[in-house]
Amino acid sequence: MAHDDPRTMVSTDWLAAHIKDPDLRILDATWFMPDDGRDARAEYRACHIPGARFFDIDEISDHRSDLPHMVPPVEKFMSRLRAMGVGDGHQVVVYDALGLFSAARVWWLFRLMGQPDIAVLDGGLPKWVAEGREVEDLPPMVRDRHMTVRRQNQMVRDVTQVAAASKLGDHEILDARSPGRFTGREDEPRPGLRKGHVPGSRNVHYRDLLNADGTMKSPEDLRAMFDAAGVDLGKPAITTCGSGVTAAIINLALERIGKTDHSLYDGSWAEWGAFPTVPVATGDT
Repeated sequence: MAHDDPRTMVSTDWLAAHIKDPDLRILDATWFMPDDGRDARAEYRACHIPGARFFDIDEISDHRSDLPHMVPPVEKFMSRLRAMGVGDGHQVVVYDALGLFSAARVWWLFRLMGQPDIAVLDGGLPKWVAEGREVEDLPPMVRDRHMTVRRQNQMVRDVTQVAAASKLGDHEILDARSPGRFTGREDEPRPGLRKGHVPGSRNVHYRDLLNADGTMKSPEDLRAMFDAAGVDLGKPAITTCGSGVTAAIINLALERIGKTDHSLYDGSWAEWGAFPTVPVATGDT
């Protein structure tokens, strides 16, 4: 990676050097696809970076919605984080057990809630473990900490806003799903969804933004990936994916190259693919 930035991404070396800082808080935000057959919380209990709290993406969400892990109400976010001992004045580092998969979603969620002092651990738990660094299976000591939330509504988009952007062409809509799902050649993992993509969107598969070891590519390489995908970085960007998790990897990558006018379509394909009145495109365009 190019450099450590406590508001976007930090290295394992940075975390090791700061792990005992009194105002550092570490979050394990591991989340697995429903058909992976893995239990993220159980894996956290068995092995996590010292002091890490478990951030449950499915639980800290809006349970009033039929869609998976939608943005929680502000009050719920505040209360859950306070109970985890995370609040104002803390530098947060978030990681996951797949290298870089679900951690970016929590980074984006903190930013949405007006909490900018959060960074993703580059390479996540796999890199930390591969380097022989300390792990533990003990629950952390937690003290309540007040959190002030100032929701940044411009960072999230709903189906109506995405439909308008698709029709007008005034945003770049960037889809993080695999090329097979984007073109409609592959079935969706969630039953009952149409196949294809939002008309006018571009496919930027999240894996193309990562190195083989799960770390994020350099800002120079990221910019080249966006160029190769035909992305006009002069337009504001809206990211999307299957259910709003890997889309945030694109948001993180955009932030790493200095682009700040980006948002995330929270409902993503779980909503668009089930919505009967919005159009679906297939193929490469």
